[in-house]
Amino acid sequence: MQREDLVDLNAFMAVAEEKSFTRAAAKLGTSQSALSHTVRRLETRLGVRLLTRTTRSVAPTFAGERLLATLGPAFDTIGAEIASLSDLRDKPAGSIRITTSEHAATTLLWPVLSRFLPEYPDIQVELSIDSGLTDIVSDRFDAGVRLGEALAKDMVAVRIGPAVRMAVVGSPDYLARHPAPNSPQDLPRHTCINLRMLTAGGLYAWELEKDKREVRVRVDGQFVCNNVSMIVRAASAGLGLGFVMEDSVSDHLADGRLVRVLADWCPPFAGYHLYYPSRRQPSAAFALLVDALRHRG
Repeated sequence: MQREDLVDLNAFMAVAEEKSFTRAAAKLGTSQSALSHTVRRLETRLGVRLLTRTTRSVAPTFAGERLLATLGPAFDTIGAEIASLSDLRDKPAGSIRITTSEHAATTLLWPVLSRFLPEYPDIQVELSIDSGLTDIVSDRFDAGVRLGEALAKDMVAVRIGPAVRMAVVGSPDYLARHPAPNSPQDLPRHTCINLRMLTAGGLYAWELEKDKREVRVRVDGQFVCNNVSMIVRAASAGLGLGFVMEDSVSDHLADGRLVRVLADWCPPFAGYHLYYPSRRQPSAAFALLVDALRHRG
């Protein structure tokens, strides 16, 4: 069926229901002559007369009655579906897939989702925990969560968390056996816990900065892991210095299980952002979740 078929059928229905070209034209916001031309075009295309016209009245023919009996329920169904789409605006529903790191999921997404989901029972959210830089378009994700500095330029980015800091930490036992480093140049002399990057498979070079001077340090040690929680455990056990997000060790620092070093080489930097393609048309459910996650600090 062509788009013009729907226009013509709607015109025919209006005339048949109103039993008048004049009233139907007023209802559709068009002229009587244009409406008459539209119905005549439909009759020509179908090869049958649909309306009997007299100077006093308009009535469906037998063929017109048959067509009207079919069109009525069909257009009612379309109208009901359009109304249901309006309901989605008032009662949002749908599925939202987000790729995120474990740290962002734990510290930012879950506190919001634990309140958001009970409030909107028809919205389903799927989190895919992945430290790699996932292509959200090819992998069919609605959005991703990454640090602001890692975002592609063609994405819409919404800040969902405060600025973050890294922390170099070690246990009191380790630091009792090894003098605390005073600068990044001291790190190669220390036993450090390496992070294996999932994206490229290489070891992460510690990124430090002071007075706008940036350095990247390759460290070495007995233990390598691709999970931050395990790195924190290893550092707490005295296996060496770890380099992790500050808030992932805040409790350990507060109770003395870990001690921070090189704090002046760990300035704040851009925090987590939710990002999605700029050409994406957000659904009502997605827009609600973005607003709930938006950082307002």
